[in-house]
Formats: sequence, C-alpha cells, structure tokens
Amino acid sequence: MVHKLRFKMLILCEIITLCIFSSVLIKQNITDSVFTSGTEAKKDFIKWVDFSVCYAALDRAYRYDVESHEEEVKLNWIELLAYLGAKYGGDFSRYKEKNMTDLVNKLRNNEETMSSITEDMKYYNYYYDAYSAVLGGFVGEYQVEIADSSSPTGRKWVEQYGLKAFLPIAKYYPYSHSDDFGVSRSYGYKRKHLGHDMMGQVGTPIVAVESGYVEALGWNMYGGWRIGIRSLDDKRYYYYAHLRKNFPYNKSLAVGSIVQAGDVIGYLGRTGYSKTENANNIQTPHLHFGLQLIFDESQKEAVNEIWVDCFDLIMFLYRNRCETVKNPETKEYSRVYGFIDPVVEEYVNRGKYKYNDEDINIRLYDN
Repeated sequence: MVHKLRFKMLILCEIITLCIFSSVLIKQNITDSVFTSGTEAKKDFIKWVDFSVCYAALDRAYRYDVESHEEEVKLNWIELLAYLGAKYGGDFSRYKEKNMTDLVNKLRNNEETMSSITEDMKYYNYYYDAYSAVLGGFVGEYQVEIADSSSPTGRKWVEQYGLKAFLPIAKYYPYSHSDDFGVSRSYGYKRKHLGHDMMGQVGTPIVAVESGYVEALGWNMYGGWRIGIRSLDDKRYYYYAHLRKNFPYNKSLAVGSIVQAGDVIGYLGRTGYSKTENANNIQTPHLHFGLQLIFDESQKEAVNEIWVDCFDLIMFLYRNRCETVKNPETKEYSRVYGFIDPVVEEYVNRGKYKYNDEDINIRLYDN
C-alpha cells in the first residue's frame, strides 16, 4: 500500500513538473512568435525592382494622366503602367499601345474601375509599389514663372499640373548618352556600372531632377566630387558624380540643404578614379547620374542596393529642361524662372527638420 502511494506521488510530481515545463515552453514560444512576427514585419519590403518601362509607355501614360486632370475620370499614370507591368511580367519589350488604350477606354467609359480590373492580377500591387517608388515625385501640381510681355517684370506666376521633374543637364547644353547600365567597370575592382553616363562639356550646369535634401556631398574615390540627394519621401536617392574640378558644386549647398527640382546643384566635370582628392582621372567629361530605390534603410549602403536603369527615364525627362543663367560676379549659375514645389513647402512647414537661416546644416537652398 505504501509503495502504491509513493508511486502515485511520484507520478503526480512528474505530471506537475511536466506542466510547469510545458507552460514555460509555451510562454517562450509565444514570446518568440511575437518577436519573430515583429522582425518579419520589419523585413516585409520590396527587395528587388527591374524597372524596364520603355519611353513610349512612359510618354503615353503621362499624357493620359495630364489630359484627364480635370475630367470626371482621372487617370493615374503609375496605375496604368503598373497594370501593364503585371500584364507583361515587367517586360516592356512586349509593350503595345493598344493594351493601354483598351484599358483607358474601359476606365473612361465607366465599364470598370482600376480596382475591379486588377483585383485578380496577382502582382499588380507589387508593380504599383515598385513603379511608385521610381516615379512618385515626377508628376503633380506646382507653381512656375513664365514669360509674359504684358507684365512689368516680363514674367508672371502660374499654377500648373504635370511633369515637375527635370532633366539633370540644363537647357541648351548639349550632351550625348547611350544605355550603358550594367556594363563592366575597371577601376578599383570588377564591378557593374549602376548609373547612366551623360557626356557633355566641362562646366555644364547640373540641376536637381527632383526636390529633396542633400544627403551626401564631397569626394569619393570612384565618383570624384559627387552629390547625393534624397527625395522628400525618402524612397529615391539621386547620385550626381564626376563633377568639375575646383568648382564642383553650387557654393550654397551643404549636407542637409533642401533643393527644389530644377535648382542648379553643380557642374559637369571628369573627377574621380583616384584616392587623391580633386583629381581629374576620367578621360571623357560626363555626368554619372544614378537613381537608387530605398524601401528600407538597410538597402541604402549594402550589397542589396537597388539601382535603376535610367536610359528611358532620361529620354522622358528631356521634355522638361531648366533654363539657367550665369552670375558674372560669383560665376554661379541659377535658374531663370522661379519654381515652387508644394511638396517642399509641405515638408518644411510640417517641421520634419527644425532649422533656421543661420543653421548651415539644415536650410532652404534658394537658387
């Protein structure tokens, strides 16, 4: 009887021990699950984009967007392109204008909405997010000065809707280019060319493609004198490299300066390929223009960077070139006609950065 009682007590103790141990494991698993979920949520962002949207598709989608700006059915050029991206699997060598026209007609005739058309397209949301990251700051409302002979100043301010991003080479300055994205580089180590080269004359004014803030400014052994500008939504990083020796930048610029699209930021040159600062080791003067997409800060300077082939984008941006003028005293160039980007005003007014006019790190770059 005593042995049976001891046996029962032993079994009971083991059961209690197992219960305690199980509860600890369950608690640990729940904690791990929550932590893992949180970690995975942070990693839930686009890891790669192969942007191959051709000039013809960019041009046609953009014109549909602008033409419909005040119509009952407003067309969004990024939605149109994302639909085609999902349809073609991202391969715009398959582009046919009829595919876009058919889509537009369905929307304009209220036969369907973009939501109903794309609800069964598995990858539409991916292409919409990816193409929004590339093109998100290109089109919108803005104010600009235009020539007006009836005005005492010879110009007037108007509000417009359309392309508010600019070609990086200023108006009236010649350049040549080809699709050289991904070709091999020789200096330093074997690497691919993750940008777009625009050959031109030394001293050619270089303008900001999109409004943003200066994130990098200085010497780089590969890019020479270079400027890195981040879009105000933080999704795009514009890289302008091989700038002019001795006078690479607009002297008003500093890290943190806010620039508007079309502002003169620097001057074309041939610096770089040297550990020695201010060296001209590039044989042919040109602007190296790069566009990096950033869905998460871990992509900013890492092996998983996403750079965009900009050849078709540059052809598209040719329609919007900023006219500049030289100040004979300072030797600086500036834009001829004023420009106000509402995105910049909103960015400054909402106080993402606290600054004042005497703060050299953060200031509005008035060019």
